Amino acid sequence: MSKKILVVGAGIGGLATALRLAKKGYEVEMLEKNEQAGGRLNQIKKDGFTFDTGPSFFSMSYEFEEFARDCNIKLPFEYFELDPLYSVNFSDNPKTFHLYKDIDKLAEQFADIEPDFKEKFIQYQAKAGALFHDTVDLVIKQNFDSLFHYITTLMRVNPVHIPVLLRSFYDHVKKYFSSKEAIQIISLVAFFLGRTPFDTMAIYSLLSYTEFKHDGYFNVKGGMYQIVEGIVNELKKENVTIHYNTEIKNFEEENGQLKAFVDQHGKRWTSDVFLINSDAAWFRGNVFRREQYSDKKLDKMNWTMGYLTFYVGIKRKLPMVDHHNYYLGSNYEAYANNIMQDPDTLQKPYYYVNVLSKNNPDCAPEGCESLFFVCPVPNLYFKPSWDDKQEIVNSIIADFSERIGVDIQKEIVTQTIYTPIEWRDRFNLHRGSGLGLSHNMNQIGHMRPRNYDEKYKNVFYVGASTVPGAGIPMAIISSKLAFERISKHFGQ
Repeated sequence: MSKKILVVGAGIGGLATALRLAKKGYEVEMLEKNEQAGGRLNQIKKDGFTFDTGPSFFSMSYEFEEFARDCNIKLPFEYFELDPLYSVNFSDNPKTFHLYKDIDKLAEQFADIEPDFKEKFIQYQAKAGALFHDTVDLVIKQNFDSLFHYITTLMRVNPVHIPVLLRSFYDHVKKYFSSKEAIQIISLVAFFLGRTPFDTMAIYSLLSYTEFKHDGYFNVKGGMYQIVEGIVNELKKENVTIHYNTEIKNFEEENGQLKAFVDQHGKRWTSDVFLINSDAAWFRGNVFRREQYSDKKLDKMNWTMGYLTFYVGIKRKLPMVDHHNYYLGSNYEAYANNIMQDPDTLQKPYYYVNVLSKNNPDCAPEGCESLFFVCPVPNLYFKPSWDDKQEIVNSIIADFSERIGVDIQKEIVTQTIYTPIEWRDRFNLHRGSGLGLSHNMNQIGHMRPRNYDEKYKNVFYVGASTVPGAGIPMAIISSKLAFERISKHFGQ
């Protein structure tokens, strides 16, 4: 039997799966809609500045190390731990909080507002750690072949965690902390899943354990895009070709099997097995044209928020700003509760600023900084027009300038803006939802769009909207699960 595999999409999940397959002797070919690989883990080079466009740090570094061992390679990029992990600034509090893994250094900053912070944090982390160890290997890192298999697996999880399923992340954190600052800072990690602490299940407080205790956060020497370039270089060694500017528009089937995909130019791409690294729900609806994944049905699913991201190069240094920084307004709860539906909250934003050049000086000209801003916003279902994007960006830059005491508006050399429209069009994201499908109880595990196709036995999926979910470590885990599916298909 021939063992050719066509991978559609060169995001991190597709790249990682392709390398796993190539290392096992499969013939692998890849197609990518855009002009370069990476998907949302991408890069902009402009006017002498380099910007990470999506993820700006990662956790669970051991997943990358395991991936390298599975592929029998040396990890093709260098990463370093962040210390502090990030900083948080409140509009109504002049103090900047620096989030250290060292619990004493962390607790010292809350001494005047939460004197027993250390004891509370230890208790909170104990619960987060138990959630992590009782669920990750059992629920997240395995394939499920049926709903029965999934349910029986869930029944093996320690029942002591059942109450956590009934609470929001925010309510869970409030059980441990009393000060506004502590509650908001600890619950920030929920935003990493593309929703808010108020509509994210408390079970994801296990992310706090990965933040502060189990592993930490890491940046990559030269910028996050080095992850992509490193894996692409490894694929070249295995003679894997990536065809860029190639978008799949149609398909052909024969005897219940997928026979070929057809690109925008009418060219046919045949294979024995097809792996889809486009959004698993979007692709089923827009390419396979499945009724259960029509736009009307997709709109009824629970999606992540949109992101307004902009990339700013300035002609000065900002020594007062850390590598990763969060800026919160005085209306955190109202803002987070309304973010998906109410565009008016954009005038009082919560936003994140990454100074890539802080630890990677080659990413900006001498004496300059590369800044990457992220503001969570309504997706296109709730805010279809972004004619006001420059006004919103200017308001965030003005707020940031006031917070740091430096007017950066007059220092700007280059600026690029991505609204949910750009995220939708560039990466085929339904309604511009930044991280694809959300992670509520009905959209996790076996309830998520599966990584094997419901009609074609030779089609599989990898990436954010299939199992196990969104995030770089999840994409690496997803690649292993997809690899296992394909190997089983070939009887190996």
